[in-house]
This record gives sequence, C-alpha cells and structure tokens, in this order.
Amino acid sequence: MTITRGERPAHESAENQELARTLQRDLARDLDGEVQFDDYTRQLFARDASMYAITPLGVVFPRNADDVAAAVAAAAAHQVSVVPRGAGTSLAGQTVGPGLVLDLSRYMNNIVELDAGSGTALVEAGVVQDQLNRAASPWGLMFGPDTSTSNRATIGGMIGNNSAGSGSLRHGMTIDHVRELDVVLSDASRVRLDRVDEATRAHRATRPTLEGALYRELPEIVRANYAAIADGFPAHWRRACGYRLDRLAREDTVFDLAKFVVGSEGTLAVATSALVDLVPKPSRTVIAVGHFTSVAGAIDATQDALACDPAAVELMDRTILDLSRRKIEYASLGDLLNGDPEALLFVSFSGDDEAELLGQLKRLTGLWSRNGHGYHTLRAVTPAQQASLLKVRKAGLGLLMAASEGTRRPLAFVEDTAVDPIHLTEYTRRFKEVLDRHEMTAGFYGHCSVGCLHIRPYLDLTDPADVVKMRSVAVEIKDLVAEYGGVNSSEHGDGLARSEFNREIFGDALYDAMRQVKRLFDPDNVLNPGKIVDAPSMTDNLRDAALPPAEPLRTRLSFEVIGAGAGSADGTGAMRAAADRCMNIGLCRKSGSGTMCPSYMATRKEEDSTRGRAAALVKALSEPDPRAALGDERLHEVLDLCLMCKACKSECPLGVDMATLKSEALSHHHDIHGVPLRSRLFGSIRILNRLGSATAPLSNLPGRIPLVRRLMDRTVGIAPARPLPVFVRQNLTRWFRRRKNTTHPITQGTVTYLADSFTTFTEPDIGRAAVQLLERAGWDVRLESGVCCGRSSLSKGLVDDAKNKARHLADTLSKATEAGSPVVGCEPSCLMTLRDEHLSLLPDDPAVKDIAGRVRQVEELLVEAIDDGRLRPREDSWLAGRTLVYHGHCHQKAEVGTAATVALLNRIPGVSVVELDAGCCGMAGSFGFESEHYDVSMTVGEDRLFPAITAEPAETVVVATGVSCRQQIFHGTARDAWHPVQLLWEAVASE
Repeated sequence: MTITRGERPAHESAENQELARTLQRDLARDLDGEVQFDDYTRQLFARDASMYAITPLGVVFPRNADDVAAAVAAAAAHQVSVVPRGAGTSLAGQTVGPGLVLDLSRYMNNIVELDAGSGTALVEAGVVQDQLNRAASPWGLMFGPDTSTSNRATIGGMIGNNSAGSGSLRHGMTIDHVRELDVVLSDASRVRLDRVDEATRAHRATRPTLEGALYRELPEIVRANYAAIADGFPAHWRRACGYRLDRLAREDTVFDLAKFVVGSEGTLAVATSALVDLVPKPSRTVIAVGHFTSVAGAIDATQDALACDPAAVELMDRTILDLSRRKIEYASLGDLLNGDPEALLFVSFSGDDEAELLGQLKRLTGLWSRNGHGYHTLRAVTPAQQASLLKVRKAGLGLLMAASEGTRRPLAFVEDTAVDPIHLTEYTRRFKEVLDRHEMTAGFYGHCSVGCLHIRPYLDLTDPADVVKMRSVAVEIKDLVAEYGGVNSSEHGDGLARSEFNREIFGDALYDAMRQVKRLFDPDNVLNPGKIVDAPSMTDNLRDAALPPAEPLRTRLSFEVIGAGAGSADGTGAMRAAADRCMNIGLCRKSGSGTMCPSYMATRKEEDSTRGRAAALVKALSEPDPRAALGDERLHEVLDLCLMCKACKSECPLGVDMATLKSEALSHHHDIHGVPLRSRLFGSIRILNRLGSATAPLSNLPGRIPLVRRLMDRTVGIAPARPLPVFVRQNLTRWFRRRKNTTHPITQGTVTYLADSFTTFTEPDIGRAAVQLLERAGWDVRLESGVCCGRSSLSKGLVDDAKNKARHLADTLSKATEAGSPVVGCEPSCLMTLRDEHLSLLPDDPAVKDIAGRVRQVEELLVEAIDDGRLRPREDSWLAGRTLVYHGHCHQKAEVGTAATVALLNRIPGVSVVELDAGCCGMAGSFGFESEHYDVSMTVGEDRLFPAITAEPAETVVVATGVSCRQQIFHGTARDAWHPVQLLWEAVASE
C-alpha cells in the first residue's frame, strides 16, 4: 500500500486536518491500493469535465473490490462521503464531492472474461470502452453504447451515467446492456445485483442485511407510488435522469436491481464489476454527409434520414466546422467539404450487406434531392473516406471548448435535453429564441436521430450577472423541454447541474419516492450525496467563480502567444489562464491512438496526464505567492514525467501547451533551488557534441566502458543502459567547408540549412544528403552552423539561456540571409523551435517574427523540386518494391503535421509508404537518457512503436525524422531508421 504524504493547507480547520490524518491512517492499514491525501492530488480530483469544482478530503486508488469495500467502511465510520470516479469526464458534476474519491480507473481495469458464445463480457469498473471494443473485435462484437468519449470513458462511469451515444437509435443506452453488477453497498457489504424471478426475490428479501432490505422494501416503494411512476416520468425514452423506478414497475414477474442501479451516479452503490451484453459489430458502414445553409435546414432533413433506417443521424454546425479548420489534427475535413456549409448532417448506415447499405444511401440522397434538403451530399463509403469525418464528429465537445476565451466558456447545463425527433425543428427554434433573448451564443451539435442536441451557451461564470443568466436559461429550457414531453438529462446525467430541478420535473410524489429509494440504499447519506435528490443549487460550487484572482507573476515566456486569452502585459494571470484553459474533457487519458499523453499511457496516473498537470499548475498559480509555489517539490513530481512532446498543443482541443508551461515552471524552480549539473550539461549540448566530434573516435570510448557508465549514473544521472550517441569526426560543418563547389545551376535562389546540434555531429550523412538534394534542385545552400536554437536549454528550464540563443540565431539569420529566403532543416525539434518557442521567448522581436515566417520543412522544397522535374528519383533504386514504415516526430506532428514527409516518401518510385500511429517514441531528447526516466521512456516505446516495427519483415525500411526517434528505435528494436532525405538521396544519386 502506497501513501503520498503532503501538508494540508493552512486555512483548513484543525478538526478537518485531524479527520484527514485519521482516515488516511485507517485506509493505509486496511487497503492494498494507494492512498493520497496531499493537497496537489486533492486538487487534481476536485474537477471533472463539468463547470464545478469541490476539493475532496482525499483520494483512494483501490486495487480490487475488497479495497472498495474497505474504503466505504472507513469513510462511513468517519462520517465521510464517498465519490466513485472513472475517467472523470462527467459533464454535470457527478464525480466531484467533498469526501473520499475512489478512482476505479487506475487499477481496476481488467477484462475478466469475454465469452463470444454468449455475447457477454465480465469487466471491472475501470475498463475503458475502446479497450473492451478492441478485445471484442476479433469475435465480431462490440459494446453497443458508443459514446464520443469511448477512448477514455470507463464502463463503470457509463453505468453511473446511463450513457449513450450516436448509435442509441439502434443500440439504446447502457441500461439496456447490463446483465449483472457486483457492487459495494453503503454498509460496505459486497453483493451481486441481477435479474431474478419473484421466488428468488422473496427468498433474498428474508436476509437480515441491507441487501435483504432492498429486496423487501423496494417493491413496496414501487407499489405505493405506482400512479406517480406511471405519470411522472417524461414520455421520451432516452432518459438519464432520476432513479429508474419505471423499470421496476413495468415488470411484474422479474426484479432487476442491476438495471435499476444503472444511472444512479454512484448514489446507491459503487459498481466494482459488470457483466455486460455485447452486440454484433457491423462489418461495413457508409455515411452520407448532407451540406446545408442553415441548422434549421439540417434538422428538417432528419425525418427523411430516419425513414431510411439509419444507424445514426448527427448534426454539426458551422461553429464546430470553423474550429476544426484551425486545428492540424482535424484540418483534413475541410478538403472534403463542398462550399462553406452552415451545418452538416452525418447519416450513417451500418451492416454486413454492402449492396443494401449503398441502397439505403441512394434512397436517402434521392429523398433529400426530391424534398429540397441541402445543396450537396458527400458519400463516404470507404474507411479512408470516413476517417476525417468521424474524427471531427467525435471531437465536437473538445472543438467547441477550444473557442473558450479566458473564463468565457461554452458550458454544459442545458446541453443534454432530448425531445421526440418529430418536434426537433420547432423545439430547436424556440431554444434558440431563449438564447437570443438572453443575448447568448452557442454551438449546436448532437444526435438528431434521437432528438438530443448538445447546445452549450458561452458564459463567464466569474461574472455574477452571467451566473444569474445561466440559471434563468436553465429554468426556461427545463420548462420548454417539458412542453414537448422531453427529458432534461438524456445521456449526461443529472449531477450538480440538473438535480436541483428533479422535484419539478418528476412531481412531488415521484420525487419523494426517489428520496425514499436513496434512504433505503444509503441511510447515512455516504454515497455521493447531493446528486439526483436533495441537491444544492446548480449555481453552487462553480469552478471558475471559486478561483481567487491571480497574483502578479512575471514570466519569461509570453503566454499570450500560445493563446492564453487573458493576462496583462506583466504576466499577471497569463500563465494561469494558459493552464486553466483545460476543461478536463480527458482526451489526454486516451490510449491506443495518437500521441497525447505518452506519460499517462505509460503510468495510467491522473497526475501524469495533461489535465492533471494543468490542474496542478492552476493550484500553484492561485497561491498568494505563485513564484514560491512554482518551486514546490510535489508540483515538480507532477510535472516530472512530462516528455514535452507538445502533442497536447495539437491533440488537446483546447491547445493546452504543457511543454511551454513546464519550461516556465522549471525556470522558477531553478530560481529557488538552483540549476542541477545535468540540466546545465544538456542545455549545453551543442558545445558538448562539437567537442565530442572534434575528439572522435576517442570521445566514443567512455560510452563503452561499464565502469564509466556507472560513474555517469551516480554523478550525473545518465542511465547506464542507454547507448550514447556516436560522434563523427567528419561532421557536417567540416564536410561543407572542405568540399568542392557544386556544379549544379542555381535557379531557385538561396536557402539556409540549419545545421542542428545533433545530426551535425552524430549523423552528418543526413545533412549531406539534404544539402546535395537541395543543390540538385537548383538551390544555393547556405549552412548556418554557428548558433544553437536553444531547444535543449528550453527543455531543461534554462529559459534565459534559450532566449539569448534565440535572439542570437534570429539576428544572425536576419542579417546573413536574403529577405524572404527559406530556412530549412532536418531535425524537427530544432526547426520547429524557430517558428514556435522563439515567438514565446521574444514575441516583440521583429527578427524572430521574420525568421519564424520563413521556416519551411526541407521535405516541402524537395517535393516541389520533384514535381517540377528538377529532381528525378530513379525507378530502379534499391528501394523499389520496398515498404517504408514511417514514424513522425512529435514536434513535427504538433506544429505542421507529417503530410510533407509522407508526400516526399511517396514520390520515391516503387515504394509503399505506411505511416505508423505509434504515438511518442518515448526518448524525448534528454528524457530517455536520464536514469530516473529510462524505464518510463522504454515503456512508452513498448506501447505501440516497438511492436509495430518488430512486426515488420527485415526488408521493410524504417523511417523516422527525429534523431531521438531513431536512437530509441535502434535501442528498442535493433533496427536502423533512416531519415527521409537519406532515402531520397539513395533514389536520386548516381550509382
């Protein structure tokens, strides 16, 4: 059992501090799992993806159901409430509370059994939906409720919410797929809830336990309130609200407590595992994407779509489309669209008969054409055609959040209503009238097929007037949805946002019956109180309103450049605003795809996710002395495993740039604690590499002597298992200076090649290939080899040193190069520093702005040369007939994407190019060399990259743009990786 200790805040009462110490001691004695009561961990779990924040007393990470029971028992003994939590992506505040948080996602994430014959899976509560789907896929099965958060949402969380998704028209909600639940009740007893007949129910009712009381008294509550149950529930079927007494009332011969507990938001029991039904996974999907000149026009077209028996009908408005075009991650959608639509309607048809699906698609396009719906219909039939469409559709929430400006955010409080789709056009019109009357703007997207639109108005909850306005709109929309027989919560649950209104929604009699249910299950109000019944006002516990004003903090980096959206010229609030952009939607907790967040994928710890680090920084930057708080060692434990890969800058929809935030935080830590020797060494990497090259091959000997490597480990912290770079005496600078002048005609002007601090001295063949290719393409190549870009200094928090290097390099390039001439390089981390970090370091320097605007990837120039006929790769090179497996550099993917590199590789005759979705390699510059980070570095590589490469046959050529990536690939797979320019040179050069 692990305990993370930390000081409780001074403002906390002595009584509360003693309670925390006592409870922590008891939990440490009784649990196998981890117990964390330090202030930073508590802050990380004070928020979910809602607009609320409540700091818990502590956090427990149970390893098994016995741990859950022990935690509930200990909490109850101390009269402390329990808040069960999965991925923490709840939008209505279900997973925040003042008591003991149980994080069921870290350890309780095992698929216990998958029975393809019966179409069921027994899973622990922390299993992620996509994890289950990957396991079920080989048997042609999947979990039916397909949420947009499937890559991080846990099955336990879905059970708590009664989640649904775009496919609910066909597959219903989570409640429809739960067979059995293993739960811990409020008295810490462990029971199994399932579907039983009347005889079994009566037998269980005889037990003198809380479980027995449920089987005795719950039927009585149903019988006593039968009329209220029949009349009080909303007519619309898609319900994620209240306690599901209607389910018990409609079945006379069976009693199903498992389904009854679904949607109870952890207020009745804590689910530890579930037996769930799986559904057949369709082998084919085709999609029609209707283009419309208005949202109303798109909604009008829904009825024609429903007439064609679709699997899903999804709406996306112009707000989200425009936001997608600004993000590299989603920009490819724009290439597929026709014109500039105000709204899109995605209609999916799924099944196994392709001809039948295409027939449905044809029927729909015909109906839309005859009835004048839309001006264009895009047909996406193949997975390749659908990829960009589906990626943007699932990212609707995140993209909408990206439009936040400071504390003005699109908020979830009326985003989960649903009405019968036949009323959706009129309902949406009246909804918009409410917003217009209150002068609110909002994005519109969601599930037209089931009448559910996620409409999120923009508000600033630090403004009391906006808080009042929010509640007024919530009341009006609650009444409006009731007019149409709809539901106030259709898949996101009640939580803190909507529970307040449940008495009005269900009526006094039914609401009082629900309160009886809560008292029966949880007489001491231990389990997640304040949700569904007896809730506080929706305006209590608001996250943004609770933050104190940011104290002045002068930062070395400009956070206005990275889009903080707030903060004064002296840095007051800007850094905190940059961190506080995070709205906890949890995309950084995904696994199996993309790059963000490699450390979370390796450890599965909340504090190792982007949002965990952002929350920790917000806490530090909200302290009375933020400069001192940035020196806190617990904060730097949280920041330590950030690889600074920058994936969050592009993959996080809100663009939380943790790499830049960490650099700034490290600089303040150094101010207080001094700069470690190792940081100074890595910050001076260009000098060290130049010396290594000058003294090669002698300089390569220490790396081969075990005693020296052990000494380096003890004195500097360089991992002895990590191979050191091999220095080359004939480095790029020396070769360039001594070689003969080129004989190729200059037709394109001058290009400056940035001789980076790494390949210049350890892999000069790359630079030689680039220079010779550029010259053959008609460029006069100028080599810039005297100045470091500052990338290494920045990564170690040596921001002042990085600023000096940036200024020197920008001045040198500005004076020595022609105006407008391109600057290129082969090491993405160095080249991208010129167009990103230099602007954060020196936002007002005209030379920096000039050079940043001239940076281009060398691949871009070479592709243009090939297309213009200035470079002619040979048809008969040894590469013809080979597969090239390409792994892109994280900084390249974050800043500009990999399209130029893939295009270059595809222009080598006869090759087949495969771009890996293998995330971060795990090396991350110096990170993988550091002793304490070596294991995590290798774990990151072993996640997807190493298996993908080792699965390739020997004749496959491995390609990687980054020097760190090539080092890691060789260390982890014993396979050499080529830089793309080396391969092109192989195909261009004469024999």
